[in-house]
Amino acid sequence: MTVPTLTSTWQGAAAAPIADELLDWPPDVFALANVILERSEAFRFVLSPIDEWPPRRFPGWVDLVAEAAVAWSAWAEHRRGALPDLLLEVWSDVREGAEAPLEDVAEGRDQGLCESLLTLHAIADEACAGLGVALDTSDAAASVYRARGRELLARTGSMARVDPHLLRVLPKVRTPPTGRPAFSRYACVKGPGINARWNKVPTRHRGTDVQSEYATLLLLPWPLRVRASDFRSVEGTVHRPSKEPFGFFEFVPEEGLDFELLERVLLAARQEAGTVDVVCLPESAVDERDLGALETLLHEHGVASVHTGVRQESRQAGRFPSNWIHIGFNPGFEKGTTPGSEGRPEWFHIRQDKHHRWSLDDSQIYQYHLGGALHPGVRWWEAMDVPRRTIQFVEVAELTLVALVCEDLAQNGHVAELIRSVGPTLLITGLLDGPQLTSRWAARYASVLADDPGSAVLTLTSYGMVQRSRPLQRDASPVVALWKDPTRGIREIPLEPGAHAILLTVCMERATRRSADGRWPVDNGTACFDVAVHQIEAAAEATGASHPPSLTPPPRPRVLESNEVTVLTGWAEAVAEALAHAPERTTDVLANASSGAPWRTAIGLTQPAPRLSDAIESLRRFVMASATADDPPTYDALLAAARRNQPDEQAIDGMVRRALLSMLEERYTRRPTQQTQVTRAGSELRIPR
Repeated sequence: MTVPTLTSTWQGAAAAPIADELLDWPPDVFALANVILERSEAFRFVLSPIDEWPPRRFPGWVDLVAEAAVAWSAWAEHRRGALPDLLLEVWSDVREGAEAPLEDVAEGRDQGLCESLLTLHAIADEACAGLGVALDTSDAAASVYRARGRELLARTGSMARVDPHLLRVLPKVRTPPTGRPAFSRYACVKGPGINARWNKVPTRHRGTDVQSEYATLLLLPWPLRVRASDFRSVEGTVHRPSKEPFGFFEFVPEEGLDFELLERVLLAARQEAGTVDVVCLPESAVDERDLGALETLLHEHGVASVHTGVRQESRQAGRFPSNWIHIGFNPGFEKGTTPGSEGRPEWFHIRQDKHHRWSLDDSQIYQYHLGGALHPGVRWWEAMDVPRRTIQFVEVAELTLVALVCEDLAQNGHVAELIRSVGPTLLITGLLDGPQLTSRWAARYASVLADDPGSAVLTLTSYGMVQRSRPLQRDASPVVALWKDPTRGIREIPLEPGAHAILLTVCMERATRRSADGRWPVDNGTACFDVAVHQIEAAAEATGASHPPSLTPPPRPRVLESNEVTVLTGWAEAVAEALAHAPERTTDVLANASSGAPWRTAIGLTQPAPRLSDAIESLRRFVMASATADDPPTYDALLAAARRNQPDEQAIDGMVRRALLSMLEERYTRRPTQQTQVTRAGSELRIPR
């Protein structure tokens, strides 16, 4: 019987040897150390035995780890000079022990090797800071390295160079506020079995103070009425009629989206809050064919984003339709914009599929009073296509969100494990379910994720389904949504009599990242909490601007796709980082962003497509227009230039300018409150003035 070793364990996980080439890219080393420590359960040695960690052979371990990570990040850009001594020492120990049995690590028989693996893991984790979610960092020498990592993540779904079908290194957004210890705070490793995509959209409120970090969500618990006839059995799909019969049903509401009512609700919501940032609808609320008209109307009211469940008719014989959450972003990249009736450009779209069919058994048929449409003696399964599992992480300025559909929230498997590992700021779940009471299943699973990893969770269902839910002759409940966060606890959100929607305001604040291996806590994460709930009754009259689907004008073509926007935003972020801390490095950032930069070939990426190349070139032109012959551009000069609207600018140039403005303002907003601050490596942080 072959005894697993460090080498064979890593070979089996990544199909690669333990070689010095891994040092070229810190996320690869993080993956190696994490795989070995996780499979051997050797992370426990930082907790037990007591008084044996941090290792005595590394006095000042915390500072040494931080300094080594900063130096390694800078070295990874150009690979010139020497690697930090601590990194070389612990890497040498790991290479020498590569053929040791994994059981030796598991039992702690080789204390030096265990200490080196844990130290290597901590250094690599620190070196992953900012590769996914950008941070207020001062080691500007590594700004190019971080931007490369963000592009790699956007294009492959992993920060590591390892084949993502084998394993992925993803950003860690939050660490648990209590309970389970976290042994990393910037990265996590996930094995095969589920796909992950990372998206970044530079949508935020204008401004450079903390008041810009909020969002108004208009919750539309629609359809407001659901009939039993909206549930239909799919003809010819009942199987085993004499023994545990099962069949398939579809949800096909007779009434479509009421655009006239929606416009009146938007008018009332804007009168209350000034602007509506995000419109949210539950599972299956919108017919796929209405999406264009919906986004047109939202664009006319200055809405920045839509988050809605979508239902679809089957497109081909023998195949069921899809069920998904549609996340659309206005290409203006700004919350709180002035409404206008100008023709809209096509919005950016991100699709989060549902992974589990709804099963309607007899108890639910009685609960929702559907016996006239679906026989209670048959177990009815939702007629939907079941795709491969993929989770879309969407970074929107200050927060990272995930959308789930119905029972995906309750599945305690790979999806839940992935969400707990990454720790998104906000999780939104669209449901076609009964009331969102604290006593029901959705609240239980929301509480789990609010506790660990500390995400805020919003669930939203249809008022029509809430009114149909009357189990055991109980009265119907008006609670259509539920909010849970680790700071303020749980809130049931009803739709009150006379109201058509609910306006929910959420704010962001700093959150602490912690690591159980003894590194100092840092306040560079983000938390999300609710601050206001207001019932919205539709305005008496609409403006007459609503667009039924048949009259919706075609949008102007998209300039970029959402994945290309993610790459562009990552480089705009790198420009903002360089200007904040080392303006002389700006030209180096732009050179690495440009098409043809050799680092992409070296790391296994193709060069950008022509449209993305044009956008990156536009970024270069815009930035360098603020430079002089003798001096690089300054932060303030570029910020002022980005704020000036250019009436005659091309669509691509306007998009680039707005993306850059968002990143400049976000970095300024997130600056430390004092003029200088000691970083994790002890260096001084320069603040743009």
